[in-house]
Amino acid sequence: VQLVESGGGLVQPGGSLRLSCAASGFTFSRNGMIWHRQAPGKGREWVAGISVTGDTTNYRDSVKGRFTISRDNTKNMVYLQMNNLKPEDTAVYYCNTFIAGIPYWGQGTQVTVSS
Repeated sequence: VQLVESGGGLVQPGGSLRLSCAASGFTFSRNGMIWHRQAPGKGREWVAGISVTGDTTNYRDSVKGRFTISRDNTKNMVYLQMNNLKPEDTAVYYCNTFIAGIPYWGQGTQVTVSS
């Protein structure tokens, strides 16, 4: 199982980024996918989740209306479109899934929101 995140970077407040997660080594279309983040000095927190077909999504309250999670089962990819970014969104963002109850994580991608 491999999850590889990309798309992070430095952006000004109000800006946008699109994170990508490339999945391999498992049947992607049978797994829900989740984005988490971990800010400096804080614990890892759930950000957004998406069902196997993509027709159900969930978001933590602080990102609702700004972030959109999506997936492409033909490419084994999951995305996180982040708009109107705020300094408090600064964190390492991780892609995650569970297989037979075991969590798998990518290496993370850094998002820094600063002027």
